[in-house]
Amino acid sequence: MKEFDLLVIGEINPDLILRGQDVTPAFGQAEKLIEDAALTIGSSSVIMACGAARLGLKVAFIGAVGDDEFGRFMLDQMGQRGIDTSACVVDPAVPTGMSVILSRPDDRAILTFSGTMSTLTIDQIDQGMLARARHLHLGSFFLLDALRPELPALFARAKAAGLSTSLDTNWDPQERWDSGLSQLLPHIDLFLPNEAEAKLIAGKDDLEQALSRLAEMVPTIAVKLGAEGGLVRHQGQEWRQPPLPVAVVDTTGAGDSFDAGFVYGFLNSWSQAASLKLACACGSLSTRASGGTGAQPTLIEARHALARSGF
Repeated sequence: MKEFDLLVIGEINPDLILRGQDVTPAFGQAEKLIEDAALTIGSSSVIMACGAARLGLKVAFIGAVGDDEFGRFMLDQMGQRGIDTSACVVDPAVPTGMSVILSRPDDRAILTFSGTMSTLTIDQIDQGMLARARHLHLGSFFLLDALRPELPALFARAKAAGLSTSLDTNWDPQERWDSGLSQLLPHIDLFLPNEAEAKLIAGKDDLEQALSRLAEMVPTIAVKLGAEGGLVRHQGQEWRQPPLPVAVVDTTGAGDSFDAGFVYGFLNSWSQAASLKLACACGSLSTRASGGTGAQPTLIEARHALARSGF
């Protein structure tokens, strides 16, 4: 038995979410009024960790924050959700990163200041944590500039130690779509891109062709399809699942909650179809409130929602 079901390595930052029908800035010193503003738990990796903890997994996190209010806010919020942050680094020389999210009902745009997201190094990773966990998940591959070159070796060590692994790269701000990713993917058991990311990483315009290419490197690929739900490809077989019908407030972090649901099923040896159902339920239900974590479901809530929807 391991102390932690899940060890997450990734970025740590709050989100400032500005929500409304029209959140497109107008330059020329014009001022617009919006419907809502909230400072919330941000970062793909932390939202995923929170979703996994909400489902009942024992979660630890490795990441870096600055010695500032945003960093303290994030570590406090993570601790309140039962996430072990003892291996997180507080760097007094670099400020905590932050994302400003302009959220419309049907889409969103993100402005990100990287701060400590890009400065985490391999020397700051407590590799003793690998022996304490069953599974290693990495988020926001393209934002981890200082750590990125060391990730293939780190994940090889994790695999040798008996951990299973997963990855959600998120968007590449440089739009290069590799930066060493091709060396990391062979060490990944479960890959969790969205549709656009899957196509760009594989270099294919067609999703089926992209899945075939990615399947050459990763045994299980679970793809987030937005309003279409999700799909999973495993050993040449494919399953699809629609989202749950919910009144959407904010889609921020829905894909990260999807990740949490699928990893929960993966770690509990569920079937691919059952894991995908839970993933889609978690992603759908997370959109009921502003921010990525405010409406994340428990396992019981997700199962009840699936039953009510006939899934």
